[in-house]
This record gives sequence, structure tokens and C-alpha cells, in this order.
Amino acid sequence: SGGGWNESHHCRLLAGLVPDQFQMCRRNLEVMHSIIRAARQTKSICQKTFADMRWNCSSVQRAPSFGPDLLKGTRESAFVYALAAAAVTHSIAQACTSGELPLCSCGSVPSEVPGPDFRWGGCGDNLRYGLQIGSAFADSPLKSSKPGTQALKAMNLHNNAVGRQVLSDSLDTKCKCHGVSGSCSVKTCWKGLPDLGEIASDLKSKYLAAIKVTHRLLGPRKQLIPKEMDVRPVKETDLVYLINSPDYCTPNPHLGSLGTQDRQCNKTSVGSESCNLMCCGRGYNTYTEEVVERCHCKYHWCCYVVCKKCRRKVERYVCK
Repeated sequence: SGGGWNESHHCRLLAGLVPDQFQMCRRNLEVMHSIIRAARQTKSICQKTFADMRWNCSSVQRAPSFGPDLLKGTRESAFVYALAAAAVTHSIAQACTSGELPLCSCGSVPSEVPGPDFRWGGCGDNLRYGLQIGSAFADSPLKSSKPGTQALKAMNLHNNAVGRQVLSDSLDTKCKCHGVSGSCSVKTCWKGLPDLGEIASDLKSKYLAAIKVTHRLLGPRKQLIPKEMDVRPVKETDLVYLINSPDYCTPNPHLGSLGTQDRQCNKTSVGSESCNLMCCGRGYNTYTEEVVERCHCKYHWCCYVVCKKCRRKVERYVCK
């Protein structure tokens, strides 16, 4: 809930926290708004990113009571853990910048020399503080005595780190122009993070190229190594998974598959949202829907726009 969060007993309202997270909550109450915002963003952005796929991330709504698709070391759980870890860091880093948090402020001035056409200024996102608090919160369940195999914990810790690495690599120079009539005679620049949707898009590419791994002794300790011998070694920016996913075509609660019956598909597409792929060859039903849209908009001086409402019929296609 958006209310409260000014007393430590509010931490008990959050389901699924391990003891270390509960203690972090009590000690850093002011950060909890950012963490809750990150959880909400993870849910909505994951569903938006996978809206065109058979697995559409709808199961993330049940958090923290995940189903088998997000508990058994699948490619899908790799994506969700990486996105959630990135989201927590992203949310805290930007909360520092906006002045929400009393223990941090703007990011430090970059050490690199500014170019001849700009100077460092503004208020950069505090990635360092976001990484410090975000990683402590996101990783603590995987370092606790909470049930789970060592292989699964190692996989999730690795994917959390991938999410944060992708976020760190996305830190970019952003600028604002100053000067007479926007002449940009002086440019002030800072280091800022992109929207979380961009990070999710990068992570989706890594999801599609994820490496199946096994957790076994290599030298003095156990490591995640590719299951197939002819696959290159795992890099710190590769998402990894332990078990193959179902095809998500038909409902199977034991595998966490909801099936694609009644899902909307695109008749003209050849991608993952096409009726052929989305409906798994079962075919589709067609129906007509009337939509109301704004149209014939006119700008009136000064300063408003008046539009009419137009109705049109569109064809929709849903999987059998």
C-alpha cells in the first residue's frame, strides 16, 4: 500500500520477506517506497515485454507465491529475477536523485574529463547507492537458509547480477542546453539511467539467448557451466537456466503453463504473436469489436484542442 511506512511494524505487512530483508526494512524504512515501486514496475513491465509471447508473465501477479514457471530454474525465472534486481537498483538510484531519500543525493561527478562543448552539472542518478542497497535486498533471500537447492540459488544470484550489470552498462550521458533562445551555447550534462522498459528489452534479448547450465565442481568450488559441451563459457552478462520450459501451449499447473486458449493473436504477423505460433496450430476464432476513438481534432488559439468521437469496427482474433 502507498500509505504508512513510517513505523517499523509496517514491515510485517510485507509477505515473503526473509529475516535479513525484514531487518533491512526496519533499518531503512525510507527506502521501502522505492522497493515497493520496483516490485510494481517489475510486474507491469514484465507483462508488457512478453505480451506477444506464449508465456506472457501473467504468473508474476501472484508474487511472492510464484508458480512452477518461476520456481524451478526456467528461462522465464531467469528473466524475472534479472529484471526485479535491476528494478530495485534503478528505483533507489532515481529516488536519491529526486530527493526522496535522506541518506543519499545526486550521483558523484563523473571522473572522465568533460568534452569541449559541455560541463558536468545537473543531478545524476546515484547508481552506486542503488547498487549497494538494491543488491543487499535482492540477494539476501538467496544467501539465507531459506529452502532451495544450491544450483537454483547460484542461478538466481547470477541472474540478479546480470540484471544489475545490464543496468550499470546503460548509464549514459544526458544533457540540457542553456543559452539565448535555445542556442545551446552551454551544455550541462550528467549521468542518467534509461527507462526500465529499455532494460527489460535488453534482458529479453538475453532471455532468448540464455544458456542452459549445470552446477558442478570445477576446481575448488561449484560453478555454473554450460550443460552442452560445445557451448562457450558463461559470461557475466549471460542469463542462465537449469531446466527447459514447457511450450506453454496447453494448461499444465504442474509446469506453470496457463495455455494460450482465448489469447489474442495477430493474423498478419509472422512473429511470436502470430495466430499460427500463439495458437500452437489449433486455429483461431474471429470476432468484431467496435472501438471509440478521438478524431477530427482541431487546435483553438489559445490553447486547447477539441476532438470528435469516431466509432469504427475492428476484427479481433483469439486462439481456440
